[in-house]
Amino acid sequence: MKFKMQNKQNQLIERISVKHLVVGVDIAQQFHVARAVNFRGIVVGDPITFKNNEEGFASLLTWIKNLQRLNNLDETIVGMEPTGHYWINLSKWLLKQHIEVVTVNPHLVKKNKENRDNSQSKSDKKDTLVIDDIVKNGYYSDVKHTSESFEKLRVLMSNRDVVVKRLVSSINQLNRWVDIVFPELRQVFKDIKAKGAIATLRLFPTPMELENKQPHEVITGWKSIMKRQPGLKKALLLLQVARKSIGTRQALEAYKFHLEQLLEEYDLAVTKLERVEKQVTDALNKIPFAKKLLTIKGISEISLAGILGEAGDLSGFSHGNSLLRHAGLHLAEASSGKWKGQIVISKRGRSRLRRFLYLATMSLEMNNPEFKALHSHNVKVKKMKKMKSIMKLIGKLARIFVGISRRNESYCSDKLKPVTPLAA
Repeated sequence: MKFKMQNKQNQLIERISVKHLVVGVDIAQQFHVARAVNFRGIVVGDPITFKNNEEGFASLLTWIKNLQRLNNLDETIVGMEPTGHYWINLSKWLLKQHIEVVTVNPHLVKKNKENRDNSQSKSDKKDTLVIDDIVKNGYYSDVKHTSESFEKLRVLMSNRDVVVKRLVSSINQLNRWVDIVFPELRQVFKDIKAKGAIATLRLFPTPMELENKQPHEVITGWKSIMKRQPGLKKALLLLQVARKSIGTRQALEAYKFHLEQLLEEYDLAVTKLERVEKQVTDALNKIPFAKKLLTIKGISEISLAGILGEAGDLSGFSHGNSLLRHAGLHLAEASSGKWKGQIVISKRGRSRLRRFLYLATMSLEMNNPEFKALHSHNVKVKKMKKMKSIMKLIGKLARIFVGISRRNESYCSDKLKPVTPLAA
């Protein structure tokens, strides 16, 4: 059965009944603004401004109950923009009060701000009405009830992104330092992150400290901090390039102090990354269907953790296309009359989920024989561009993930569409 987005859209519209009070909330750091309409979009009551704390939330609930009583309305649906992280506490508090909470796309709110008054003006009270109109018309998304395991993954992967950025920054600064003080080090170690290169920077920060050294002294130094160290050939080459170095010879004490701090930052980032990835692995092991997804050759724990952290429980998606839409990987087309524009990816969804789905698919294309064959078939037989083929494989991966999660099945390579063998 093919998945049709129109059926989902109709269901969202039908959920808003004549007994619904539709509340739009404009989210901010300290004060939120709420306004209500009925199912036809007629404004109900006056707007309310409330604080982002327990007392403010209680005043919002009292305001909602009063409007329900005065207008003979039994149900309430609250819509809000997922602005930063300020909406999370309010949404969880309302869910505990058994009030339905949905989110609307901030981009959609911006595009529809002139619907009410045909003006480009913007205010908190106007935005709430725009949110109300979007919700009553069915253009909203449900707030998924994320279990602790999936929320833990999301927090850990967000933390990992921060640590990786710091690690990359420290590596870039180390590369800059080497370019200035000891550029010839790359002739010995191609990668500055290599254990031998880092050990050399710790023991012999500048070329001048190597000018009077003997090969056995260099090797002894490496042995003191490395289990497996480079041999005599590397030591001789290091001494040779150090004696001909064109690196700066001024302010060496300052450069050495700078290097010491860079190495400390690098060590700290590496340690943090190891710790957070250990936590990610432990959290992933507590998710039942994660082990079955990891049996797919080419899927790494980090990629899977990133996908599950952003998407949540995959068994809650009705189809793989729902996961693609959640990530903003569904297609968008602009056409009119005889003119047909280029079909592009919408990018109206979670950017981090898009990134991990793409990275997972690239890994599969390189390591998984079934995906490798599909990609080859798309490019050589169907004459697709390589990137278009990758996007098609992302859709297949999404459907496989959702199917395995919903049915609790194991991965079966035979179920992938067979590829017609290429003519010799």
